[in-house]
Amino acid sequence: MQQPTGIEATKPVETPKAFVIGWPISHSKSPTIHSHWLEQHNLAGSYEKIAVEPDKLEAFVASLADKGFVGGNVTIPHKEAILPFVDVLHPTAKILGAANTLWFEGDKLYADNTDGYGFLANLDQHQPSWDQNPGAKALVLGAGGAARPIVHGLIERGFEKVTVVNRTRQRAEALALHFETLGMGKVISVSDWEARESLLEDCDLVVNTSSLGMTGQPPLDMDLSALPKSALVSDIVYTPLITGLLDQAQARGNPIVDGLGMLLHQAVPGFEHWFGTRPQVTDELRSLVLGMDRA
Repeated sequence: MQQPTGIEATKPVETPKAFVIGWPISHSKSPTIHSHWLEQHNLAGSYEKIAVEPDKLEAFVASLADKGFVGGNVTIPHKEAILPFVDVLHPTAKILGAANTLWFEGDKLYADNTDGYGFLANLDQHQPSWDQNPGAKALVLGAGGAARPIVHGLIERGFEKVTVVNRTRQRAEALALHFETLGMGKVISVSDWEARESLLEDCDLVVNTSSLGMTGQPPLDMDLSALPKSALVSDIVYTPLITGLLDQAQARGNPIVDGLGMLLHQAVPGFEHWFGTRPQVTDELRSLVLGMDRA
């Protein structure tokens, strides 16, 4: 077989590079996750966190190919602002109006939102039959950016009713209107924050998407007495891992799922796009990321 010669023989093989951008970004656990998978699968590649100011976002995206990046993750405050600067929006990113994962196909930059996937995959892993009840009903606490992909995921899984409550009702109504304009509004209802405990009686799932209960934030004041013992309780907060809501649910015998798995599972599709291997979310990875908070 003829050996390559000249420039072809000396051209270096480029190592795939990926990133996470945000402002600020120092808190991100994503480099730990992706570096673990690269090492686990013995893959050449790198993943770095980059602080990008909001007014520098367009220039940063325009420079990706020249800098040799194969893609990356996007976090606050860039998830919505990134959309005009990509070439192809995945349908999920279009529906949610936000993206957290970028990758190149040829010379086209694609964008998707994997937050809803991460939420669903986390519940699938830890409570495999959680969505098997026909006509299931969910109560979603909070109506911020994290709530939108979760509500969308529940609609996709066939939930009959998803009730959203938020401390500011107007924000919950805006979330419901967003899905109504997309023809998905029949599933969603809005209620007052003060009515949250009265809505528990026929719930199959309660999920906290707000920051209440997070370390450094006010507690989530919620009495679960009316909730059926079979109902699943989930909290996307993972610092602390077992929030006050999950602690109360666990004490009364409800199945629970903590929020760390959502962070881990949402990273899977991006890694596969960039490095060509689909990784697994394992107990080893969970322990590694939890250890960051204890260090």
